[in-house]
Amino acid sequence: MVIFFCTLTLTVRVGDIWDGFDSFFNGTVSVSSTEAIAQTAAQTPPTGASVPAPGAVPSELQVNDGGDADTGGGTSGGSGGGMSEEDRAAVAARMLADDPTLLTQSEIDLLQKLAERRVEIDSRGRELETREALLAAAESRIDQKISDFKALQATIESLIKTYDDQQDAKLMSLVKIYESMKPKDAALIFEDLEMDVLLQVAERMKERSLAPIMAKMNPVRAREVTVELNALRKLPEPGAVGG
Repeated sequence: MVIFFCTLTLTVRVGDIWDGFDSFFNGTVSVSSTEAIAQTAAQTPPTGASVPAPGAVPSELQVNDGGDADTGGGTSGGSGGGMSEEDRAAVAARMLADDPTLLTQSEIDLLQKLAERRVEIDSRGRELETREALLAAAESRIDQKISDFKALQATIESLIKTYDDQQDAKLMSLVKIYESMKPKDAALIFEDLEMDVLLQVAERMKERSLAPIMAKMNPVRAREVTVELNALRKLPEPGAVGG
């Protein structure tokens, strides 16, 4: 009886062990099959779905990039809670500065014309500066010439004054000589003197010394001297007209 019970128990234990091995191997194969099916499903695109081309931009990035532009446009025309006109202009300026290829041909032509105009203006500015320098140099030379002419004029006037003083001194010496002579002798000399010299001497003589001499002169000559002296005394003195 005991032997039978032990044999029955051993048979049950061996069966349980066999069932455990069987379930283990069947489960491993099932799990492996399930994982393979899942990997295949993940790699295979669903029916009707398009496979993106190599190098294509992911749809999320496209949506984000386009969404930014659409958001900017929609905000300006819609609710008005987005970027202002100045912000959009600043963004556009940054885009143009970062990428000059975004400029149109007309804008490129305009920039080229502006650059040429700037070069022309700079060239004219340098030319004007050169002309101003030349004019300043010419002005300086003219001022120097004027200063030299004024110095020369002062020298000439000084020489003329010196000459006049010397001539006046000579005439005064002659006047003293004729005043100290006898009237008859002085009258003989006066009749032979040239009229301009006689007038200069007679003009500087005292009246009480000239009268006796003219009384001894030839009446015709004395009359001529009288007329010339009268005309000479009516003439203005040098420098009196302008002063």
